Amino acid sequence: MVKRALPFAGAVLLGVVVALVIVVPRLRSHQFAGTVFTDPGPAPALQLTAAGGERVGLDDFRGKVVLLYFGYTSCPDVCPTTLAALADAVEQLGSRGDEVQVVMVTVDPERDTPELLADYVAHFDPGFVGLGGTPSEIAAAAADFGIYYQKGEGTVDTGYEVDHTSQVMLIDPEGRYREVLDFGLDGAQIAGDVAQYL
Repeated sequence: MVKRALPFAGAVLLGVVVALVIVVPRLRSHQFAGTVFTDPGPAPALQLTAAGGERVGLDDFRGKVVLLYFGYTSCPDVCPTTLAALADAVEQLGSRGDEVQVVMVTVDPERDTPELLADYVAHFDPGFVGLGGTPSEIAAAAADFGIYYQKGEGTVDTGYEVDHTSQVMLIDPEGRYREVLDFGLDGAQIAGDVAQYL
């Protein structure tokens, strides 16, 4: 009995080792590029104006991962760099990119109309949404997400610039505020984090 059991036990052990070699890499935790909230709560309500005067809120995108960014169309560098990285991330997700919605809220309501915003974000991806509003509406939305912005100096050619927080907020398909993505992450890093919520 013992002599017959040993080959069987050896075969079982070999099977377990092979299974671990195959399964363990899949169980390794993802190294998040952004800052993940350990106890995420619902994202603050947001209701602003899109092109054509339509009122749009985060609830309209329930079921998708929302990447929310506060910027402005005259931004010389940070905003286009961020939107290009977000467009690259959506592209890298392939067909799953349809489950992601990028939303840009202006921090320059004096110059950025909803129509101008729509044209601007469409240069990066036609599926991106731009939202504007009154100065008080923008201030309230920014405060809800902890976004800082302030009109600064510019040049005669560029006009004034707006100093602003450059982070992207990640909201999961259930509407929970899950993560903050810092400026400078590339499309692959962003896509890797987003994929964890799809």
